[in-house]
Amino acid sequence: MILEAAMLSVKSGTEPDFEIAFQQASNIITSMNGYICHELHRCLEVKGKYLLLVQWETLEAHTVGFRSSAEYQEWKRLLHHFYEPFPIVEHFSPIV
Repeated sequence: MILEAAMLSVKSGTEPDFEIAFQQASNIITSMNGYICHELHRCLEVKGKYLLLVQWETLEAHTVGFRSSAEYQEWKRLLHHFYEPFPIVEHFSPIV
């Protein structure tokens, strides 16, 4: 299992629209091969800051399978215009 983590900074004033768009985009990611589950958390201290956590079976399921898919193009269309700056995505493997 691989954990994808992305800190998302959403442009001020667009948070409600982002959350609606993310609900739509969730249908995309849940259909992908190698997808396990995901969570989106809203920061309590910083307006417009979100934490996205996605579990994948393998790193390649995310970096190759999802990112090279037609579905990813729709994910980008729905979500990427909300971010400022664009998020850094990192991957983690469990040790315990």
